[in-house]
Amino acid sequence: MATMVQAIRMALHVGEERLGVTDIFGEDVGPPLGGVFTATQGLKTAWNTPLDERGIVGMAIGLALAGRRPVAEIQFCDYAFNTIDLLKIAGNTYWSSGGDWNVPLVLRTPVGAGIRGSIYHSHSFDAQATRTPGWKIVMPSNPRDAYGLLLSAIVDPNPVMFLEPKALLRVKARPGEEIPGEPKDDKLLSKMIDAPLGDRSKWKPQWPDLEELYIPIGKARIAREGRDVTVLTYGRNVPMSIAAADELAREEGIEVEVVDLRTLYPYDWDAIVESVRKTHRVLCVNEDTEVTNFGEHLIRRLVEHLFYELYAPPKLLAGANVPGIGLADNLEQASVPQKDGIKKAMRELARHEP
Repeated sequence: MATMVQAIRMALHVGEERLGVTDIFGEDVGPPLGGVFTATQGLKTAWNTPLDERGIVGMAIGLALAGRRPVAEIQFCDYAFNTIDLLKIAGNTYWSSGGDWNVPLVLRTPVGAGIRGSIYHSHSFDAQATRTPGWKIVMPSNPRDAYGLLLSAIVDPNPVMFLEPKALLRVKARPGEEIPGEPKDDKLLSKMIDAPLGDRSKWKPQWPDLEELYIPIGKARIAREGRDVTVLTYGRNVPMSIAAADELAREEGIEVEVVDLRTLYPYDWDAIVESVRKTHRVLCVNEDTEVTNFGEHLIRRLVEHLFYELYAPPKLLAGANVPGIGLADNLEQASVPQKDGIKKAMRELARHEP
């Protein structure tokens, strides 16, 4: 069973071998490190850039316009905020050129809390990403989705932002989340594709015989069936929401449906509507700051379209509106949703009488 970071690495390998990826680049992305999270170890087209996020995004745009197919990395999304104007250019080029110019690039960046990264390595980027028109935005919650969504992003003719929840990068796949073609023995997979410690000058990966898997961009999945409350979430909060829902079901008989959006834009409105019409109660959960949050947009649209079908006021559980996330465990946990808080919000919604 692969971890998410191994799944990303295998998808990039398939991309450069079969799907036309020409350049995989970013800060420390090339040898010997292969990225701070090791996502690019052993890749043939990976190379290092200066510590310059604006240069990385600008280079990706130029390569894409020149007919190449780049996958660029911003080492942490905290440092993508100084590239907003360039992200807008990448997003509006197809529109402003009347359809004459596509910008087929993938921008990868780790997001969110969960690794004690403190104020410079714990930001979320989902709300900002969805406010940048012209981009497709995806965020996986498990290794299989990471693999399939990244392959779909690579072949898409539009710019795609691939947000990687860093707290899940070392989490292994569960049964049913296998990547087609990977060995079943996770130790064997690690021996094949994880670079050894120390001298790597002669190391080469032994890639498994991977099959292509394309998870459609814009298609959500029902991560857990339920009848009493709908949870709309993505990334790190999916497994936490499932765990909270399982506990509620055992303890109180409350059945919560967890919708893993997978794509933040274009999101799966039909799946959202179908679930909310079944449960009539909705909770949006994500880590980004609660003010001007992506979940607020979903709630606004649900209220406009399904107001008379809601049995309770829609609820948002999101990151606290604080300048940054502290290093100490208690400060980080108080800044972003945790399982117990998600469980409490689910219970309150389920018990609300219409």
